[in-house]
Amino acid sequence: MKGKGCIVVAVILGLIALVVFWIAGRYNPMVQANNDVLEKWANVETVYQKRANLIPNLERTVKSYAKFEQETLTQVVEARSKATAVNVDPTNMTEADMAKFQQAQGQLSGALGKLLMVVEKYPDLKADQQYINFQREYTAIENSIRSETVYYNGSVTAFNNLVETFPGNIVAAFFPKFKTKPTFKATEGSANAPSVFSE
Repeated sequence: MKGKGCIVVAVILGLIALVVFWIAGRYNPMVQANNDVLEKWANVETVYQKRANLIPNLERTVKSYAKFEQETLTQVVEARSKATAVNVDPTNMTEADMAKFQQAQGQLSGALGKLLMVVEKYPDLKADQQYINFQREYTAIENSIRSETVYYNGSVTAFNNLVETFPGNIVAAFFPKFKTKPTFKATEGSANAPSVFSE
């Protein structure tokens, strides 16, 4: 009888060990995928911050041209202020958070696009070395934004696949930090984005 009790205890302990190893086998990849999403989001925030940091230099350059449209420049400054005020917690991001972030960044993009089109009317400003430097940096940052948002979306897709498919969805149900994360969506009219710099 004692031997049977030991066997039952050994079987129960063996089953518990199997469950623990099974959960660990699903949990650890989710942690890695979640950390990858957080890293990619930090990269996205960094390039958007770089773009925002360019605006004071642009403002100083443009202000030196007295005839330049002040209203357009003010719109850029206000849009920058709104865009940098939107803070998103990447560990608990929702579709609404992402939409708010994208809307603020989109408003800044629109205001910058409008400003850069107005600059076309000012040949002296277009030839200004500070403006030329801004133009180069701005183009590089916009390319980085596109790249980083693509990388972010890729990491979110990999993470969401882990937490939504069986058996990962069972493990994810027990850990609130493993809920699906939102991706960047194309903004309306982005397929026909205007060129802001003339060659």
